[in-house]
Amino acid sequence: MKKIVVLFFVLSAVCYSQSEMTELTYPQKYGLLPGGIKSNAPASLDFSDETPKLENPLDIEVNYYLLSGIGIATGTAVLAVRNYYANTWWRENAREFRFANDWDYALWIDKYGHFYGTYLLAHAFSIGLEGADVRGDLAAIYGSTAALLFQLYVEYEDGYGPKWGFSPGDAVSDMLGAGYSVAQYYFPYLKNFQPRLSYWPTKELINGEKEDHNIMDDYEGQKMWLGFRMKRLLPDKLAHYWPSFLMLSVGMGVSDLDGSGGGNRDIYIAFDLDAEELPLHGNFWQVVKNTLNYLHFPMPGVRITRGGAFFAICY
Repeated sequence: MKKIVVLFFVLSAVCYSQSEMTELTYPQKYGLLPGGIKSNAPASLDFSDETPKLENPLDIEVNYYLLSGIGIATGTAVLAVRNYYANTWWRENAREFRFANDWDYALWIDKYGHFYGTYLLAHAFSIGLEGADVRGDLAAIYGSTAALLFQLYVEYEDGYGPKWGFSPGDAVSDMLGAGYSVAQYYFPYLKNFQPRLSYWPTKELINGEKEDHNIMDDYEGQKMWLGFRMKRLLPDKLAHYWPSFLMLSVGMGVSDLDGSGGGNRDIYIAFDLDAEELPLHGNFWQVVKNTLNYLHFPMPGVRITRGGAFFAICY
């Protein structure tokens, strides 16, 4: 997925969603607001299997002024993104819409990227909706739907691109990313499995050797991770000794890509940090902590492919 786009939406949604937070009486997806918490931990850490129930949904009044502001900010961002791609990827449109099966294009890291990008974008939309007092379950559904529609719009435009086409693989990955975001709301146990990203630009991009100078296609600088909250996954006897702030992540990176399925796929295992454990409280900091957990933190790790290697900082 196009990660600059996603991060832009995240920042926009966070800024607008925090401007007029009000106190609600029902549990929220991201634990931004009080209510429905079984312990003193933030709602985002309440991983009980019981889906929150809403007794009086009609008592909740949506903040339409803030919701309108979020809509305007989102629309402006969409236009800006569309204009950016119109001057980079979509400069020369093909005459007819076409499909392109590109399963082996980048050894699947682009597909993981589409999953992650839609998942992160759903997070941005959802916290914006929650900030406007939209009911938690509706914020989860509408946020994921908006993220998916935006991603599919980009895929549609790619269908007319001279160098691309509408990728069924990308579209399926987008759907899975949106679906996983909703699933985490209805099945809180899934919050123990957190998709994450790390990125460091390649020398080719820094030296201007990449076509369009675009970090979104700088796949060899990207790693896709899945973080595990080991404290909650280990048996009780072992979990007792595992620090609550320490996670374990499994990641994938690629190198020497040729655009036709050739190259190296590397698998990593590294420690990670759970930002939810930071001693920062309040609505704003809850959003910050939750959003930070979409990134892999630089920590010691190992590469288990190509003979193996240890890294003091695996990022």
